[in-house]
Amino acid sequence: MTFPRLALQYVLSFLFILQMYVALAIVGIGLFPWALFSSRGAFFAVHIYCRWVRFSAHWMVGLRSEIRGEVPQTEVIVASKHQSFFDILILSSVLPKPKFVMKASLKYAPVIGWYGRQIGCVAVDRSKGGRAVNQMVTGMQNPKSPKGGQLIIYPQGTRVAPGVDKVYKVGVGALYEALGQTVIPAATNVGVFWPRHGVLRKPGLAVIEFLPPIPPGVPLTDFLVQLRETIEPASDKLMEEAGFKK
Repeated sequence: MTFPRLALQYVLSFLFILQMYVALAIVGIGLFPWALFSSRGAFFAVHIYCRWVRFSAHWMVGLRSEIRGEVPQTEVIVASKHQSFFDILILSSVLPKPKFVMKASLKYAPVIGWYGRQIGCVAVDRSKGGRAVNQMVTGMQNPKSPKGGQLIIYPQGTRVAPGVDKVYKVGVGALYEALGQTVIPAATNVGVFWPRHGVLRKPGLAVIEFLPPIPPGVPLTDFLVQLRETIEPASDKLMEEAGFKK
């Protein structure tokens, strides 16, 4: 990418990010009265916003996005590779009732925290170690939470840059055992184009790929191995397709 083109891409990326947060305020505040009294309204707002960001990313910075594999429609756990904020938005744009295990600090964030509570997200203090796992399980079993939906959890616990190796944490296994639900692994390459930090958004094709399900009942150790051996090679393949080399 030449210097003038790179400079233009930075400007477009900044404008894209700016409008993204303006849109968050408009959609989030405008639809909150409905979302406050109806989870249907909350999910509608989430879908509208996330689809707008995907559209505007293509339009403004040349970043297209694509879903591969069968999108889960029933109550499952989606265990996804997490590289940037964009994979959250892509998943939330297509899953009928997405909800997350999210950082406890986000519970108090304007708009994001409001909607997180309304759609049934579970806030977890990651610094609590083993108690954080108990928070996850207890939160998901809360009778006041919206029923059904697709619980999205990031097995590595945080955003991981392309090419970086990070262990899979036990939280996903604890939820798998406690809830007795099918797990749908998901791979991605979004970090190649939308990094964890910084302004630049690169043009290209960001992909989320839903992979073959892991049914309930697999022993925990085997489950964690199978999950990693499913997600990591698939993500590496998507990143290689995007031009990333370790």
